[in-house]
Amino acid sequence: MDDPVEIRTAFRDAVNMSPTELEAWLETDESKSVGDRDDGESTGHASGRRIVEIKRKTVDELTESDHDHMNKVVGYVNRHLAQRPDGDVSETPWRYSLMNWGHDPLN
Repeated sequence: MDDPVEIRTAFRDAVNMSPTELEAWLETDESKSVGDRDDGESTGHASGRRIVEIKRKTVDELTESDHDHMNKVVGYVNRHLAQRPDGDVSETPWRYSLMNWGHDPLN
């Protein structure tokens, strides 16, 4: 997606956790237990912190870099949702990874 309005709309649809909910989640052991790591923090965990920052900005404060990250979040959430495992997902790495990216599939 290239259109900033489309990106923001898709981001709002993909990210269903509030900044406060996401911040609290990122502090949990479950949040820190999933994802690929380069230097100690997983990509998804770092993304979650960035999502909190983005969600707290006004539209006028959003940068091109913010829109790029929003696009990345939408792509990740959509790809990950397509890989939903069978059964109860409430306490699974699959759900925890999505939540690091701001989407709780149980909401």
